Amino acid sequence: MKVLPFKIPKPQQNALVFQDDLDVIFYDKLHQHEEIQLSLIVSGEGSLIVGDTINHYETGDILIIGSNLPHVFISDEHTTKPSHMMTLFFTKHAFGPHFFDLVELEALEPFFKRAEQGFKVTSKKKQVTDLFYALKTSSKLECFIILIRLLQTTATTAFESLSSYSYDKRYTDNEGKRMRDVFEYTMTHFNQDITLETISEVAVMTKNAFCKYFKKRTNKTYFQFLNELRIEHACKLIVKDNDLSISEIAYRSGFKNISNFNRQFKSVKGGIPSAYKRR
Repeated sequence: MKVLPFKIPKPQQNALVFQDDLDVIFYDKLHQHEEIQLSLIVSGEGSLIVGDTINHYETGDILIIGSNLPHVFISDEHTTKPSHMMTLFFTKHAFGPHFFDLVELEALEPFFKRAEQGFKVTSKKKQVTDLFYALKTSSKLECFIILIRLLQTTATTAFESLSSYSYDKRYTDNEGKRMRDVFEYTMTHFNQDITLETISEVAVMTKNAFCKYFKKRTNKTYFQFLNELRIEHACKLIVKDNDLSISEIAYRSGFKNISNFNRQFKSVKGGIPSAYKRR
């Protein structure tokens, strides 16, 4: 199998790149890129890991991912919906090193601040969605104008951060591939027993070195990340399958002990699974 680069090159060298991706799943490899990414999920659902945090995405979501912020989309394996995403890529210096420093554009600064952690737009969604659809038939000049309108609008919307801290660690290709291997193994085997010895071997590191390495690059321990991934999966099962008992959901999510599942669920979600299910 071909090993893809950690930093994904864009298909064009234009200041603005618009992509309309329609496939069974989204690109599912951990990666980062210099470009800021503005995406509309036209259809599809799954999990989105951004920096140090696991999120859920679904149809209609508007997501902004900042420059060099590691991320990966994990489409739900059982969904029957096609995965369709419209995305606009640009860098802050695409129009000159000081373009966005102009006094006339200072109102856009909240957008760039929010983008450092990534964020999901939670208001004015129809207005933003209409702008995305307008990109499909726009000239290059019109795309530039739409970009400014997108930045202006999303700088003032309600939002939810996608990561819990500003990510300033740029991965080298070797570091990125190592973290990708760790993430891919974890996402594939999270419902099984994963020991520190096993995941350290995946990273080709000693156990002590791996613990320090992962904590430094994600701001949390590996088992914190693993439990959050399991809890996110449990939440999806709670929402989508009312016939499953809490104990069955715990088992399918990788927890062999219901007490530990309840404890971890409360730690991540702030409440117990049964209350989450009722809500």
